[in-house]
Amino acid sequence: MNTDFARRQMVEQQVRAWDVLDHNVLNGLTEVPREMFVPEEFAALAFADTEVPIGHGQMMMTPTIEGRVLQALALVGGEKVLEVGTGSGFLTAVLATLSTHVTSVDIHDDFLDTAKQRLTACGIQNVDLISMNAMNELPEGTFDAIAVTGSVQTLDSRFADALNPGGRLFVVTGDSPAMSATLTTRIDEDYWHSDTLFETDLAPLINAASPPQFSF
Repeated sequence: MNTDFARRQMVEQQVRAWDVLDHNVLNGLTEVPREMFVPEEFAALAFADTEVPIGHGQMMMTPTIEGRVLQALALVGGEKVLEVGTGSGFLTAVLATLSTHVTSVDIHDDFLDTAKQRLTACGIQNVDLISMNAMNELPEGTFDAIAVTGSVQTLDSRFADALNPGGRLFVVTGDSPAMSATLTTRIDEDYWHSDTLFETDLAPLINAASPPQFSF
């Protein structure tokens, strides 16, 4: 397989076709070798628009969902990003390509170890990988963009509070099979605005209980 050609076809025929038109996002998805982040036994699915099993009952998001996540965050290169749920490390890699620094947390140490190897192989160094249960705690500090890669029943206010003014949070909320992908923007210290982007169905974060509902 000509992987470069297959990756470009994935971006042009799948991701762009689902209204992902941000050139930075499309370039990032084209440049980062997705095939390096897919488990070897599922190599044939590297460029398919389907979820890919990565272990522990977890799935790698489809390329189209990844594209929509990245487009919603609207990264321009100077952001400090938090990713909740490292998984395969692929979204981590693209986030790092599009921003200044990524802090990525995951509850599974083997995911973090494998992601570190893959990121190193791609020459990506502006990432900190942390073993952490995000339902109990988050890394210190605040962020310009936050991507939550598993669903939660309702928006956990801690995620919104971790945004800098002007920062953006992507998270999927609700109950399967009809969930909502939402983008929450922190307008200032005391005000947030939320938009529903599209309907989807995403596996929940591990240990995701129902936190107090966040109101705007």
